[in-house]
Amino acid sequence: MHFKWNYEPPTSEELKAAKELGEKLTINSVLAQLLIRRGITTESAAKRFFRPQLADLINPFLMKDMDVAVDRLNDAMGRKERILVYGDYDVDGCTAVALVYKFLQQFYSNIDYYIPDRYDEGYGVSYKGVEYAAETGVKLIIILDCGIKAIEEIAYAKSLGIDFIICDHHVPDDEMPPAVAILNPKRPDDSYPFKHLCGCGVGFKLMQAFAKNNGIPFSRLIPLLDFCAVSIAADIVPVTDENRILAFHGLKQLNQNPSIGLKAIIDICGLNGRELSMSDIVFKIGPRINASGRMENGKESVDLLVERDFPAALRMAKHINEYNEQRKDIDKQMTEEANLIVSRLESQKHHSSIVLYDENWKKGVIGIVASRLTEIYFRPTVVLTRDGDLATGSARSVTGFDVYSAIKSCRDMLINFGGHTYAAGLTLKWDDIPAFRQRFQHYVEEHIQPEQTEAILNIDAMIDFKDITKRLHNDLKRFSPFGPCNQKPLFCTVGVYDYGTSKVVGREQEHIKLELVDSKSSSVVNGIAFGQSASARYIKSKRSFDIAYTLEDNVFKRNQVQLQIEDIRPSEEDDLFELTE
Repeated sequence: MHFKWNYEPPTSEELKAAKELGEKLTINSVLAQLLIRRGITTESAAKRFFRPQLADLINPFLMKDMDVAVDRLNDAMGRKERILVYGDYDVDGCTAVALVYKFLQQFYSNIDYYIPDRYDEGYGVSYKGVEYAAETGVKLIIILDCGIKAIEEIAYAKSLGIDFIICDHHVPDDEMPPAVAILNPKRPDDSYPFKHLCGCGVGFKLMQAFAKNNGIPFSRLIPLLDFCAVSIAADIVPVTDENRILAFHGLKQLNQNPSIGLKAIIDICGLNGRELSMSDIVFKIGPRINASGRMENGKESVDLLVERDFPAALRMAKHINEYNEQRKDIDKQMTEEANLIVSRLESQKHHSSIVLYDENWKKGVIGIVASRLTEIYFRPTVVLTRDGDLATGSARSVTGFDVYSAIKSCRDMLINFGGHTYAAGLTLKWDDIPAFRQRFQHYVEEHIQPEQTEAILNIDAMIDFKDITKRLHNDLKRFSPFGPCNQKPLFCTVGVYDYGTSKVVGREQEHIKLELVDSKSSSVVNGIAFGQSASARYIKSKRSFDIAYTLEDNVFKRNQVQLQIEDIRPSEEDDLFELTE
């Protein structure tokens, strides 16, 4: 992949502020500059950033309808009504259901949970789900990570005497469902200070409010924070403000005392004995929780997450792991087919978006395929498959482009749609796909910026190898948890050379294991460049090159730092390196 490197040197004002902040915090100027770039300019703000406190969580009753929701929940429990915890079949929905169900089950037994079948019922509130609730005597449904657009389904439930409390984070429409309470910080009439909670986060706020209202110690919620960390990482929401607090303490819980179900997944992933990070959730834990909903039924994931017996949880985790292996095979095949279609469609090459469809593609995997295509082609992508006379699809976006708004612009030809800035789902008539493609592509071309369709690396700081110390690496860990709006710092070192021992590795010889030196240090620095074996010949030519990288623990050599190299380019290719003033 051909990246463009962007680096914005610190201004004199930033350097001065970084020097002052670094002296107060006794950290080096590089770290202080990273804080300044994140808008952290005072000692007190830096301490809050490095040591997020649960005491700083926002009062849940500042969320609109929270008082109504808690009152209705209290009434249901007081009247011994049957309660159903209902959620989406993805990681966010499953962890949200597990969190709310496990917490309430400690105080109330007449409670059940429900995950709709992706293939039989589709996304969100289904008539089948409502009828199941009616048949089992449910009077209150707490719905998580969906429901904000289920106007007709919730009206139908209301006609059967079933109330809804909605806990959602997707963008609401002008008209909202007839629920008893709608908890969604994205409501235009909600003044809740933080707008970027995930679905599990909204469910947590409801439980926080319920606990506060009933005199239940907050400490009873702490064991469930690992679910929040998993959902925040997997749903790719900003890791700032309240999400940072929840993710920080959730990761702590995940590492020290995870719930039985998550511990079983950690075992299956081979992650035992190491400190888990947000990327471990994104690439290892999350896909396995997602797999049952993609391949069969997401309820199996919730069954695992609420399981109390470890041997039983381990058996369930192994079963879900098999789903994940099947999912990877289908994902690979569909992505290859989609790439082939893109390469054949000359018209696609001139468009700033991609819309692909195939009636044989598996509904549960099209979202992953859309993500893959977005990563490869750097264009907003919609992937659709057939469901009778309808097409159902998933959309994914590039940095800074609101794909939800692009889909909303086509709403007159859509049967259903929903989502947020970077991910959305949609349903339309199969025969309307060509017209939708034309309209969607026109919207993207009108609104996307040229730089949003380029592979760009934003360099945080230029450093030399002599700056890379164990202390720097340890201090950088304090910037975690990493994620959107708090990415792992990306460094650049220019004019480096192969020490003479770098080599191509990997089953298909696709990676490079590097041993490097620069002109300002005598020490040899180890690095790994995944999928970049095409650069090996240049590296071995003894000419200098520049590298962009993050600092990581070397998993094979304890207490050693390793560079994870994101890109390599010959030092003379100055046109690839943009210095922005």
